[in-house]
Amino acid sequence: MEKISFVIPCYRSTVTLPGVIKEIQDTMVQMKQYVYDIVLINDCSPDDTFETIQKLCRENDNITGINLAKNFGQHSALMAGFHYVTGDVVVCLDDDGQTPADEVGKLLDGIKGGADVVYASYRQKHHSGFRNFGSRINELMTRIMLGKPKKLAVSSYFAARRFVVDEMLRYEYAYPYVIGLVLRTTKNIINVDVNHRDREAGTSGYTLGKLFSLWFNGFTAFSVKPLRVATITGTTCAFAGFAYGIYTILKKIFFQPPDLVVGFSALMSVIVFMGGMLMLMMGLVGEYMGRMYISMNNSPQFVIREIVGKEAEEKK
Repeated sequence: MEKISFVIPCYRSTVTLPGVIKEIQDTMVQMKQYVYDIVLINDCSPDDTFETIQKLCRENDNITGINLAKNFGQHSALMAGFHYVTGDVVVCLDDDGQTPADEVGKLLDGIKGGADVVYASYRQKHHSGFRNFGSRINELMTRIMLGKPKKLAVSSYFAARRFVVDEMLRYEYAYPYVIGLVLRTTKNIINVDVNHRDREAGTSGYTLGKLFSLWFNGFTAFSVKPLRVATITGTTCAFAGFAYGIYTILKKIFFQPPDLVVGFSALMSVIVFMGGMLMLMMGLVGEYMGRMYISMNNSPQFVIREIVGKEAEEKK
């Protein structure tokens, strides 16, 4: 009998998490061809989320709870959960009830149909305008920097075969980006349409800073295209500066009186532009080097404070 492992990163989900677990349980009761377990990762939530996870673990012997020592972010929390899955297929979803656990059968049917990874695709998202804007930026970034197919929609609700997760776990550096890891593992990825719900309670934990950090993780960890863009931009600016210099000399000789003073504003504009471009390129190269340095020093993806539930009992 095939086993399904559900992985749920949790943050400020004291109110919503019990409902998500019940929906998974009610759905899987009807899908008797599968057995399942659930891994819940508390990403150092400031509320009573871990107490809720502990209660769920006491009431269900197929739930494992992981408590991280500090807030590492959603993707690091997923990687922590992947270390404790036991299923043939891994399903990742959110803790806020917006990703419909009762439609997991659509994702699993896609896996049975031969796909390695199945992403949920939403016809209409019920996120805030800020989150929808962030999603569009993320989609553009993954398509340009990571080579994501244009028609493929990626989301936090997806199912993956176990070999895909095992390959993802080979990435041990400090800046995991799950979408990038999936895209470099397999191209056999499909979408299925599911509904997207309104958030039951609270607000999204993603801020502009967290979204920017996530995007930066994606293209600095899995793509060298920004460096190539920097090279092309530098070459273009250098050529433009050289051409402008030739143009200025020719104009001075053939079209302007010898006593005409060249404009100070134009000169300063060129200097400021070139200086800004140089600083930008140096900063980008420095960001790559800094991340390499942090990775070489074995900075952890996550730190586990404690584990509760079935997994913890088996290790005693």
